[in-house]
Amino acid sequence: MTEGLSPRPVAATEGRARRSVAATDADVVIVGARCAGSAAAIALAKAGRKVIAVDSARFPSPTISTHLMWPGGLAELARLGALDRVAALGAPRLPLASVDIPGVRAAGGYSAVDGISYAMCVRRAGLDLALVETARSAGAEVREGTRVTGLLSAEGRVAGVEVNERGGRSYALRAPVVVGADGRRSTVARLVGAADPYLSRRDGRACYYAYFDDPHEALRAVASQWRQGAELGTAFPCDGGLTLVLLMPPDARAANFRKYPEKEYDRTIDELLPGLGERLRGCARRSRVFGAAGLESYFRVSAGPGWALVGDAGHFKDPVTAQGIRDALRFGRLLGESLAGLPDGSGPVNTGVSGGMGGTDAVLAEWERRRDRECLEAFYWTDRTGRADPVGPLDVEMHRALRADPALMTRFLDVYSRIIRPAEALTTPRLAGWTARALLRPGTDRPALLRFVARTVRELRQENKQVNRRRLGLSSTDTKLIADETAQNL
Repeated sequence: MTEGLSPRPVAATEGRARRSVAATDADVVIVGARCAGSAAAIALAKAGRKVIAVDSARFPSPTISTHLMWPGGLAELARLGALDRVAALGAPRLPLASVDIPGVRAAGGYSAVDGISYAMCVRRAGLDLALVETARSAGAEVREGTRVTGLLSAEGRVAGVEVNERGGRSYALRAPVVVGADGRRSTVARLVGAADPYLSRRDGRACYYAYFDDPHEALRAVASQWRQGAELGTAFPCDGGLTLVLLMPPDARAANFRKYPEKEYDRTIDELLPGLGERLRGCARRSRVFGAAGLESYFRVSAGPGWALVGDAGHFKDPVTAQGIRDALRFGRLLGESLAGLPDGSGPVNTGVSGGMGGTDAVLAEWERRRDRECLEAFYWTDRTGRADPVGPLDVEMHRALRADPALMTRFLDVYSRIIRPAEALTTPRLAGWTARALLRPGTDRPALLRFVARTVRELRQENKQVNRRRLGLSSTDTKLIADETAQNL
């Protein structure tokens, strides 16, 4: 874990071209055209800005992903005008969610977000292509099979990119703003000196998934999760008549998966997650096992002179809560709308989104602060959710409460849609009540439970302090604003 604010880079320091830039090819160049990049391109193009997005992939192209979008994520697709294209891929609506631990199953529905009260699991090849097509329809130019090899700079600012097309042609694209939307291993982040995070956590779980033929139509309206011991598995029905089955074992077991991925994947379902195995009875695996391990959640410095990082390029959370697609869409859109709102042609580079370079930089900095305000508490909540702690007595009491009260189940699901804050669901009175009931149950290891609760309370207090007071080193004015927002939501 690392915390603390690193020095903010002030200019591009790498790349083969550092020449003066006198002309521009676009108002904004976006590196990466998946969720975050396409969202930014759509917002800019809708506002009449000239935007060029480049991506090394050719679409449709799969990528490692949890796939699931809660109602809040689907609402972001709707705001971009992409939901109809995505829905046409055929993924079923998932109006119900269920969570199973040994002896307890809780299920419930979602509150609506902009009229959407269901989740959806969409394979990334189709989802990303739908977003690229929406960006092109809005007027953005998307160049596929094109890799960024360096940055251009002028007067201490990023001023464009050097690219190489598949087939060997290299050229420069000049723009007063470059957006890195190129994922966790972001080339743009590395070139501007922002690759090292200023806040990070090592994820507690690895991720391994495959697709199954799924004949159980009655179950294809439910996003399901099972936990047993330290194991976690999910079944999310998706497009193509398939179901995505995602396993999230403790990261310490990743070595077993690396050696025999198919064998260990099947063994985990059959022996360690029998509830999931029962759900898959009559289903057949139709893909190899895809996976990732040793993941790190983080915040990177994500705005500087002439550049920004969006999506996983700037901020990544443990996949266990399936927040990545929603945040990529949301903050890509908000970045595009912020830049599109700048006045035309009043800066030293006479092009659409300049608005004076100081104005551009201020907009980028405010967009980054907004992302941090909205994402920091979710970052801590996801970190706690993703730990590979075995199912314990407190989990049992919480799931019993969720089973007994469908409205409470919905409230907890609303955290996943980001309608409410985690602290509004896991309140102190609820934690205290569940702890008391767990302590009274025969067989509870009371000292272990009390140690766990004490650790959780300490962490919640520290996280609350970070969220409401320090807030990653923001000004006192920003800190007061965050505290006021928090008070209004309690």
